[in-house]
Amino acid sequence: MPAPLVEKASAKINLTLRVLGRRADGYHDLESLVAFADLADTLTLQPGVTTALDVSGPFAAASGDVADNLVLKAVARLRQRIDGLTAGQFQLEKNIPAAAGIGGGSADAAAALRLLARVNGIALDDQRLAAVALEVGADVPVCLISRACIMRGVGDQLAPPLDLPAMPAVLVNPRVAVPTRDVFAKFVSAQGSKNNIADVPRSDEAMIAFLTQHGNDLTQGAIACGPVIAEVLDALGAIPGVRLARMSGSGATCFALFLTPGEAAAAARLLQNAHQDWWVCPATIG
Repeated sequence: MPAPLVEKASAKINLTLRVLGRRADGYHDLESLVAFADLADTLTLQPGVTTALDVSGPFAAASGDVADNLVLKAVARLRQRIDGLTAGQFQLEKNIPAAAGIGGGSADAAAALRLLARVNGIALDDQRLAAVALEVGADVPVCLISRACIMRGVGDQLAPPLDLPAMPAVLVNPRVAVPTRDVFAKFVSAQGSKNNIADVPRSDEAMIAFLTQHGNDLTQGAIACGPVIAEVLDALGAIPGVRLARMSGSGATCFALFLTPGEAAAAARLLQNAHQDWWVCPATIG
């Protein structure tokens, strides 16, 4: 029996998110500086004839019906393009909150595509992988490369990867679902940023200054759907030493950046003690 293969599915963080406008197909064109955290799900594949998925971990119960999991959707879509595709038994450890604006399901699907590429001798830049990634979800293409970059369009336009500084952070999710469709419905174009992303800096201080000029256009829409998000942002912004507090994606997960890992860890303890019903996790984003 061949040895199992393992891929990390890292949490996606929208450091910035600008809504450029609504398209004729009903979707929105976006511009986002995307980075990845060291928080990750773990996907293991035991190659074999029968394709199946088992889910475990702290967020397994919240990840929905296994039959609807994006891992299996990615397998099915790639199998439509590649005859005789080898898959097998997948084991998914869910450490990322579900439907939280940090790409947990998308990262899992992307990890599945990377595993399938390894098993079947497919290059990661194969256009069939890219096509399937976009079919499975708007965030899957950027999660497929799992590198910081500027993402545009509906997730289909990825600029070259960026080497961002490693930024100590705290991630907070108030365990409230805010459906992406509802958040976009609440978006008001007048709330949108007019600043294009360009010349992303590489140093810590310059990065913070850059991020303060480029926000998340969906924040107010998400707060309208889940008012507790405003409470999370206020709590993060009040922590001593915080450099930036922001929501990721369409919410409800928010993040705060700090100067050192020690400050981030201390902030996480403070928040968890004060809000025991929130999910709080220290992390590094870069």
